[in-house]
Amino acid sequence: MANDVKPRVKVPKSAKAGEAVVLKTLISHPMESGQRKDKDGNVIPRSIINRFTCDFNGKNVIDVKLEPAISTNPYIEFEAVVGEAGEFKFTWYDDDGSVYEDSKPIEIA
Repeated sequence: MANDVKPRVKVPKSAKAGEAVVLKTLISHPMESGQRKDKDGNVIPRSIINRFTCDFNGKNVIDVKLEPAISTNPYIEFEAVVGEAGEFKFTWYDDDGSVYEDSKPIEIA
């Protein structure tokens, strides 16, 4: 498990039914591509967030496969249409099998 991994999400508190809202996510993660070597010449093992998903009320909104070229602390911004009140669930999957989750509710105004 990578140290000090912290997911952050920003979801509007409310939206009109049928409105597209902007969702912003950031996860603090060092992201090691597996291409670099340490001071002794040994390859530093790959350690990246390799997948990100977002579900709304149990229905998938986005599913992204991330590759080694992804930056440290990856930021992902996307839109989702909100038809009803509910909860967004955000999930990040790490190479080492760790799973990081966060969730945020949204209401219909």
